[in-house]
Amino acid sequence: MMRSLYSGVSGLQNHQTRMDVIGNNIANVNTYGFKRGRVDFQDMISQQLSGAAKPTTEVGGVNPKEVGLGMTVAAIDTIFTQGNLQSTGVSTDLAIQGNGFFIEKNGEKSYYTRAGAFSLDNEGTLVNPANGYRIQGWMARTIDGEQVLRTSASPEDLIIPVGSKDPAKATSNVNFACNLNKNTPEIPEGANEADIMKGTWATEFNIYDSFGNKHNLSVAFTRVPGNPNQWVAAVQVDPEAAQERDTRIGLGTTDGMGTTFTINFDNNGILSSVTDSAGNNSNPEGEIILQASYNVPESNPNEDGTPYRQTFNLNLGTIGSMINTVTQSASTSSTKAFYQDGYTLGYLDNFKIDSSGIITGVYSNGTNRTIGQIALATFTNQGGLEKAGNNTYVESNNSGIANVGVSGIAGKGSMLAGTLEMSNVDLSEQFTDMIVTQRGFQSNAKTIQTADTLLDTVINLKR
Repeated sequence: MMRSLYSGVSGLQNHQTRMDVIGNNIANVNTYGFKRGRVDFQDMISQQLSGAAKPTTEVGGVNPKEVGLGMTVAAIDTIFTQGNLQSTGVSTDLAIQGNGFFIEKNGEKSYYTRAGAFSLDNEGTLVNPANGYRIQGWMARTIDGEQVLRTSASPEDLIIPVGSKDPAKATSNVNFACNLNKNTPEIPEGANEADIMKGTWATEFNIYDSFGNKHNLSVAFTRVPGNPNQWVAAVQVDPEAAQERDTRIGLGTTDGMGTTFTINFDNNGILSSVTDSAGNNSNPEGEIILQASYNVPESNPNEDGTPYRQTFNLNLGTIGSMINTVTQSASTSSTKAFYQDGYTLGYLDNFKIDSSGIITGVYSNGTNRTIGQIALATFTNQGGLEKAGNNTYVESNNSGIANVGVSGIAGKGSMLAGTLEMSNVDLSEQFTDMIVTQRGFQSNAKTIQTADTLLDTVINLKR
């Protein structure tokens, strides 16, 4: 009789625990990145009234007789299924599609979270604004002029220097890919200016000096009389100030060179060779790169008193190729220089985060710079993580050590900027569980009431 009372009590207590978990799930139905809990029950030890007996020659086997002593909570699992993704339009909001956790640091203590409602503090550090924990990743380092991410290193704080300067860079490479019309008329001797313009294809392109000043690069292509597959190109930086700029161009050097070079095509209109003003010929294969230089205005002279000159490469393309190369075809002369790598001073105006967690700075001068990359952590047993409040988790003895790496590697999910992951709580499921839990609680309460009635009957036997 007493056993049923204690069984009923265990049922009441543990159904109350299940109700507590359901209540917490429902309370966090709108908590970003929240993962619902689930209570698993199991029966407790049973009292054996008699053991089992094996069959004999006279009788068959007998099963054991056992009376259960109630139930208990087997586990309270955290269910890490994917929550729905909600677009917010905020660039610092992040969601993880797939496995993984963001890493937050409070001093030397690491926390892990699925909630990506981040922002910048007054120092530009990417943080969780609710508690000030700093988001971890890798900052880009400048090595030989290139932005490099060392994701094998230990994660660090991510700092986005909004308003920082991107210094001006002088143009060092200009690439040409124009087509020269095969049917362009040759320029006869003594031609007037109008005839010269008809037989010339001129291109203009902006380049930059080391101060970030813009200059006009002009290249005029003219058919060579008597040679159907040969053109002369005249190069000038700032033609209106040609004498001050003193433009020179040549193969491998500009010392003592003039402003022109000759381009030769084969009978298919494909680039075959180049000859500079000193008679130097290009290599028979590979890219054709000429070196050009000009005087930089308002600059300090060199130590020997000569004007300070800026040098850049003029790339005409690859011999024998039609891709991104100067060509000669019987169609309209087209395009001009399509690439140059110089720019003026700029400021970091904005930034964006891609699906790999790479943070790219967008500067006012039109350049983009890799600033850093957000780290993700995965665990062998993410269900073993301990909840630490503030939508965070910490490692436990059964979770395993955090495997930190980049998005998309070793089972880690991808990131979506401007998006947050919603709670994975399903209200219809929770309300159904609430009904089942309520019925279970009522049934166990009824067990106690019935057992009490039976005990009352026993007590009244003496009257």
